[in-house]
Amino acid sequence: MDLAARVGLRLRELREAQDLSLSELARRSAIGKGTLSELEGGRRNPTLETLYALTTALNVPLSTALHGLALPAKISGRAVDAVLTERFEDACAVTETYRIRIRAGTTQESAAHSPGTTEHIVVLAGTARVGSLSAPVPIGPGMHGSWAADVPHLYQAPFGDVEALLVVRHPQ
Repeated sequence: MDLAARVGLRLRELREAQDLSLSELARRSAIGKGTLSELEGGRRNPTLETLYALTTALNVPLSTALHGLALPAKISGRAVDAVLTERFEDACAVTETYRIRIRAGTTQESAAHSPGTTEHIVVLAGTARVGSLSAPVPIGPGMHGSWAADVPHLYQAPFGDVEALLVVRHPQ
């Protein structure tokens, strides 16, 4: 079974576990019902943006949709390629670690995640602009930063590709 089919099956399981109809999840996530049906059926490859919209609407971390897939699980969006390298869960939070690449000259705006979610980045190469839409900050090689991810935020690589580690912490 390929990645699209495995993720689609997982999305269906998560939706049904919350007793949500396809229409209701489509409404909550602002993803078209047809798109959602194709994703669940494994007939469409999910993007990073689509998976974040769906998992936020389901109130679960992104890694929950990738859970059970062989690591590393790779997912891409308009500007960011992310590889899930670790998922740690305890009574307080789910913490995900991703190796990311922000492609040169691109910007990705992420919608707000569930309340209390924070993101932390360590830049390995390049200079990223990250954080809230209203006040992103530059983070260069060897530097780190963090921001509230329960508000809209962005990732940007204005001068060249950025390689980084991203840690996302979702309170339980």
